[in-house]
Amino acid sequence: MTPARFAVALPAGQWSTDPAVVNAHRWDRSGWQPAGRPIGVAFAREVTDVQAVLRAASAARVAVTVRGAGTGLAGGAAASAGSVVLDLSGMNRIRELSVTDAVAVVEPGVITADLDRAAREVGLCYAPDPASAAISTIGGNIATNAGGLSCAKYGVTRESVLGLDVVLADGERISTGRRTVKGVAGYDLTGLFVGSEGTLGVVVGATVRLRPAPRSTVTLAAFFDTFAEAAEAVTALGVAGIVVAVAELLDGRTVRAVDAATGSDLASAGEVFLLVQTDGSGAGEEADAVEGILAERARKVRRSVDEATAEALLAARRSALPALERLGRVLIEDIAVPRGRMAQAAARIVEIGAATGVDIFTLAHAADGNLHPIIVVDPVDPVDPVDPVDPVDPVDPVAPVDPADPAIPERAWHAAEQIFATALDLGGTVTGEHGVGVLKRRWLATELGSRSHDLQLRLRQVFDPAGILNPGRAI
Repeated sequence: MTPARFAVALPAGQWSTDPAVVNAHRWDRSGWQPAGRPIGVAFAREVTDVQAVLRAASAARVAVTVRGAGTGLAGGAAASAGSVVLDLSGMNRIRELSVTDAVAVVEPGVITADLDRAAREVGLCYAPDPASAAISTIGGNIATNAGGLSCAKYGVTRESVLGLDVVLADGERISTGRRTVKGVAGYDLTGLFVGSEGTLGVVVGATVRLRPAPRSTVTLAAFFDTFAEAAEAVTALGVAGIVVAVAELLDGRTVRAVDAATGSDLASAGEVFLLVQTDGSGAGEEADAVEGILAERARKVRRSVDEATAEALLAARRSALPALERLGRVLIEDIAVPRGRMAQAAARIVEIGAATGVDIFTLAHAADGNLHPIIVVDPVDPVDPVDPVDPVDPVDPVAPVDPADPAIPERAWHAAEQIFATALDLGGTVTGEHGVGVLKRRWLATELGSRSHDLQLRLRQVFDPAGILNPGRAI
């Protein structure tokens, strides 16, 4: 099928083969560089556009790469040679926001933070908070089952998705799930589509769960001499039955990088930084309990007394990744281990860095055992240590590996592979929230086991027998 056939299938102006447009849609934020180029970009505005593209692609056996904002970190939205890029970012309407049912009905291109903002205007909130919430789309979050800081309390994206509208590979539209809070009729196809990374169908609508907006929030920062002590403190919070909204941990190397980039003096308070938040009507009481547990183990504990103080405590976490970006090119890895084994994982990551000669800085969503070992390569010239960084994202800013840069050094990939092996050895997973995409496929079979992996491959064939949806990704 020639590119012109796609132009005919879509309304005027919604198909492009312009090299500049195609190049802008070839990569996601992982930096993975697929060979060759896609044949064009289809810009969907309505469900019928998605159906038209998939029918045409299915008839011609042309691969389709589905794309939202392209903020993924595993190569899932990087388009392969000869494929069609299906851009859903223009399907960006909030169709309904119900206070009575505490749900929203949205299109896949709605920006995550925009949905949360709209919900808060009526006293509700959208709980999932991926790192790229300010720019990522709901459809992309659903595709990767995105996580974030508040997962330990509110769950990942799957826990907030009640129902989906999906267009299958042949262009047929189906609906899954429900609008009700409870419902157990049939297999959970909704849960299956969440996290499928565009390999089973194209999400064109979602009914998502909203929650009451927290009435109050208390922020605490604690400083420790070692990562192990900080990890043990987080474990102690869980053992005490305290479900914190946020527990973010920065290792010593990251703390020093933040100090160098912002002019702060965090390291004088302690080698390792832990940020904890409680929220809801009992935020103050929970914060009292948290403070007591941390005070027994930390060198120092600071507590917010007002919004300005809380903002000051959050500044270090916001500045972490921008500070590392100033040191060189970053590879953002993503593993999760049982919470009680975080200290072991962090210690092994230090050993891996020393053995491979790679600079590794570790951040963690500590409340759920999700670690982000950040590999820094291609060091840059030192910068003015008092020139403040721009905290791009208030949560966990992510920056792409520039596809125009030289290839990632082999030692960095070797370090990454050892990090994945460490996660599995400790009973964890090679991805807690970024997805498998292209970069972690070789590790997936090891984690799943051969029988489970085979079943998932066969399941994929049921939904997409021609294999046109995001080939070479995820499973």
